[in-house]
Amino acid sequence: MKILIIGGGNMGKTYAKSFLNAHIVTPENLLILERSEEKAEALSKLDIGTVHGTPGNYIKEADLIVLAVKPQDVRLLFDSIEPYIDKQQVFLSIMAGINISTISKHLGAPKIIRAMPNLPAQIGKGMTVFSSSEDVTRIELVTVQNLLNATGKTLYVESEKAIDAATAVSGSGPAYVFYFMKSMIDTAIELGFKRSEAELLCFQTFSGAVDLFNKHNYSCEEWIKMVASRGGTTEAALNTFDKTEVKSDIREGMSAAFKRAEELSELGN
Repeated sequence: MKILIIGGGNMGKTYAKSFLNAHIVTPENLLILERSEEKAEALSKLDIGTVHGTPGNYIKEADLIVLAVKPQDVRLLFDSIEPYIDKQQVFLSIMAGINISTISKHLGAPKIIRAMPNLPAQIGKGMTVFSSSEDVTRIELVTVQNLLNATGKTLYVESEKAIDAATAVSGSGPAYVFYFMKSMIDTAIELGFKRSEAELLCFQTFSGAVDLFNKHNYSCEEWIKMVASRGGTTEAALNTFDKTEVKSDIREGMSAAFKRAEELSELGN
């Protein structure tokens, strides 16, 4: 199997390394197209595949083409690679907001898989939600899912609309976690801890809580009750969160992310 990754940024490079580390593909069968001369030169030094700076007939050699460019660059991408496309090739797009029908229309290719990964894919802890066009065969879909599994966990959804929802949940989700962590760290410093101490307290608390959740079959509500004793410190904090409507703020923020994901879907149409 020969794979072409178009876009050598963070996610493109993450996929290249993950596919190689999982022994899914060899460097000889991995191609990367990166227009930036600086990035292309840096990628060439990593020995993770053959790096190209411009589109060409080599594109036809790929069985799978991964589209990993920024959504605002989608028109340039379509125009530059369309002459070299084979309709039997499978496309895996991780471009935020660009829908399957748009990709298929501009490239004249029917086999499209659209995926939404997130940042922890860089360390094999990612969460990727994906969907596909009807022309993608079951074998092709399973093959791509195995590739995506090299970066973490995956979830297939029948409705492409769920991709936009996943963008607001798992795609943007790491930033929500970091935002909450930063707030806790800043407050810990205000309470008298050194920054290094505050970061240790926060990082270990998050890591331990997630591991605890994964090791036992309790809901979040049940875990909260285990920590929050009646009249205690945790209950005081949670009561304040309820009064200041923290949960509503989170809901509104995620709804805004979902709306923006839908707006991005108009790009490239």
